[in-house]
Amino acid sequence: MFPMIIAKLLRLYSNQSKNPPMIPQQKVKMKKDMFVETSVGPTSISFYYPFTAKQKRLPVYINFHGGAFIMNDKELDDPYCRYLSNQAECVVLNVEYGKAPEYPFPKAIEQGYEIIQWMKGRAEELGIDAEKVMVGGQSSGANIAAALCLYLEEKGEEQPLLQVLSCPMLDFVTPHAEKPEPGWWRSRFPGVAHFIHMCYLPVKEQAGHLLASPVRAEVNGRLASALILIAESDAFRPEAECYAGKLKAAGVNVQEELFRSCSHAFTHLGPKEKAEEAWQMIAGKIKAVAEAPPAKHIQRFPLKGERV
Repeated sequence: MFPMIIAKLLRLYSNQSKNPPMIPQQKVKMKKDMFVETSVGPTSISFYYPFTAKQKRLPVYINFHGGAFIMNDKELDDPYCRYLSNQAECVVLNVEYGKAPEYPFPKAIEQGYEIIQWMKGRAEELGIDAEKVMVGGQSSGANIAAALCLYLEEKGEEQPLLQVLSCPMLDFVTPHAEKPEPGWWRSRFPGVAHFIHMCYLPVKEQAGHLLASPVRAEVNGRLASALILIAESDAFRPEAECYAGKLKAAGVNVQEELFRSCSHAFTHLGPKEKAEEAWQMIAGKIKAVAEAPPAKHIQRFPLKGERV
């Protein structure tokens, strides 16, 4: 009961969707709001369709918003989904995933997987190309996106074409108090981060699970190509850099970008010029990957390690 009360208070006072967006809100050809039945119940999703597109069936980018696994909602990313849809000429699927503590690990990951399966099964009616699926997110959303790629690989299923990890939180094993936190409030009260961790991972032993802490996973070259955006002054910078290095060493195509003079969640909180640069980079990467010739098919095999 106590974690639920605190989580609801944090949601009430920390909803970033009320902040001015870093890029102007654009009109899209269509925004389609739907509900999909998943293991956590009816799930709200939104499809964004670009004004101009060359193909009848479009690539799709699946977005997972940030919010420390317990806060915010998909409307936080509405302006950015619109922007990505138009600039990358793709469909953007924005997901309202289940929050902790109501839906702890690994519910959001399983939910994301179920939505991908549902979407692929309705590709024609949705106007999407099921062979051109990409995923991404910011902070906790980036954790879910990275874990989803590992989950698909564990199941021996096809990888997305791209994973976009912006200021990703990838390590639950290292206590927040031991991370290089530059923010005064966050460094002074690491117990808040500990509370958030407990909400998402109610069982202590879950912290080292490869889907909770992707940086601890044994990765291989079959994982999706990655665009990893890292803020210079971010407590999660070391784990993001470590994961980028592991992916590169395994043979994954990785574009790693360090944004200097930026802090965590700069894509949503600024500085504005850096946020604009980041969103332009994400849109350009999605478009380039979607337009690239199809890679030779590689047979998939499950990863070694614990299953969910």
